[in-house]
Amino acid sequence: MIELIDIGKVFKNKDVETKALSNINLTVSQGEFISIMGPSGCGKSSLLNIIGLIDSPTSGMYLLNRKLVSNITERDRTSQRKNNFAFIFQSFNLIDDLTVLENIELPLVYQKIPQVERLRSVNEVLERFNLKHRAGYFPNELSGGQQQLVAVARAVIARPKVILADEPTGNLDSTHGEDIIQELVKLNESGTTIIMVTHSLMQAQRSHRIIHLFDGHVVTETFSRSINHF
Repeated sequence: MIELIDIGKVFKNKDVETKALSNINLTVSQGEFISIMGPSGCGKSSLLNIIGLIDSPTSGMYLLNRKLVSNITERDRTSQRKNNFAFIFQSFNLIDDLTVLENIELPLVYQKIPQVERLRSVNEVLERFNLKHRAGYFPNELSGGQQQLVAVARAVIARPKVILADEPTGNLDSTHGEDIIQELVKLNESGTTIIMVTHSLMQAQRSHRIIHLFDGHVVTETFSRSINHF
């Protein structure tokens, strides 16, 4: 599904070049749950941004569903991103002046889904995540755990093939963090591919495979549990 071949990423600032990634070779199969670990500044988020087509590599090839997407146009990148990926961030990234219902509905608005169909899908997701009683609340009226649960609900509403989660439990206590990991595991067991950046080895061990980065290189890969193929 995802194949990275000799991917490199260099950031340039005036006369200074910073090598974020170097010679990354990685294949992710449909239905896998991958964790990416490593110290701060090792390239984890850069790698996730390239996989999610938010950023482009400086060198190497990226194949998504066997199609070369390394240097496609911004329009094509947006289309591929919308059709394949959803994102969950450490900072939740909810829109403050939209209710829980409206935040979850937003991806379907962008896809121009008719309103009746949107509301039916949103109500199903609210029920699934036990958020129906919070539908009319605004983000600042929710706990951190509830906000991240809304972010997960928003990520799954459009049925993405891949969820990219960048430190999704980083701002949560252990109890709420475990709730989010359990939801990601459930999504993966239903067939969604998950790629998660995390500092928590305990959480990473819930995935199928752990990719360890150091100074922009993949240094080790550890297999945690077997994968169910879909």
